[in-house]
Amino acid sequence: MEIINAINLPSFVRRTLKAYALKAHIKQLGCGLSRIGRSRNWQLKANFSQIQAIIEFIEQEQEESWFWLVKLLRKEYQHLSHESLLALASPMSGITITALMAKTDCTLAQARKVLDALEGID
Repeated sequence: MEIINAINLPSFVRRTLKAYALKAHIKQLGCGLSRIGRSRNWQLKANFSQIQAIIEFIEQEQEESWFWLVKLLRKEYQHLSHESLLALASPMSGITITALMAKTDCTLAQARKVLDALEGID
């Protein structure tokens, strides 16, 4: 089971143009997107693969007002645990350290530990 991350999005609607399109795509991916109370802040609930899909969508659309969200979501990668990295890398047989680092923005040391664990070298 993948870990669901809860990410606060301050002033989500005010900071993004065409917010309706972005919200629709996020909900289409199966993520939870809800307003926090009556404030202008929103909360995104998504697993790692959904976060990656959101980032890829934003980069593909090239909407300038959405790039703040990419920056915020990439910070979330730093909070991945060793177990989360193992779960992400295990279905990808033959993944390299560089590919793992590019996909997850993890450090070199984290990537080496994960690949060593997958290869049975501890």
